[in-house]
Amino acid sequence: MRRIWIAIVRLLGWKFHLPEQGSRPEIQRCVFAVAPHTAISDFLVGAAYLWALDVNGHIFIKKEFFRWPVKQLMLDNGCIPIDRGNRHNGMVDAAVKEFAKGETFTIAITPEATRKPVRRWKRGFWEIAHQAGVPIVPACIDFGKKEIWLEEAIWPSDNYDADLLKVQRCYRASMAKRPAQFIEIERK
Repeated sequence: MRRIWIAIVRLLGWKFHLPEQGSRPEIQRCVFAVAPHTAISDFLVGAAYLWALDVNGHIFIKKEFFRWPVKQLMLDNGCIPIDRGNRHNGMVDAAVKEFAKGETFTIAITPEATRKPVRRWKRGFWEIAHQAGVPIVPACIDFGKKEIWLEEAIWPSDNYDADLLKVQRCYRASMAKRPAQFIEIERK
């Protein structure tokens, strides 16, 4: 199933910039910050890329998508339902516990947490990386160029705002499927 989906996305003209095998060991244990997130197709392209990376990848997705007939397919392919309406849903703690097992484990999260324009990203992706002691790896989806790639790893400090700025600088509205729905940070 995964190989078929990767092939379909590539046939649609997408270019995956994949690191050479073994050249990016940090991507075996990290939080992928995937952006811009302005359309459902971000998930479809992003999932194919995550599978092409050949990592133990998991994807946080709002629980409303876990319905018949796709629920089991999503669960079988590493998707994890998130209750976005509950700030105390335990997902940060659960993810940190998975990382603590010491095995290869990655989570792909869209820090915007919605396809609508937002000025402030959710901090769960940073909390997971900070508490688990793993890097944040920005995963960039560029719909205009039909390319997806990874930026350099960002190791969380104790300063969320400074780390968030580093992550946000990796993305531009022009990369989004719907550029008007992505609010860029002001660049100085």
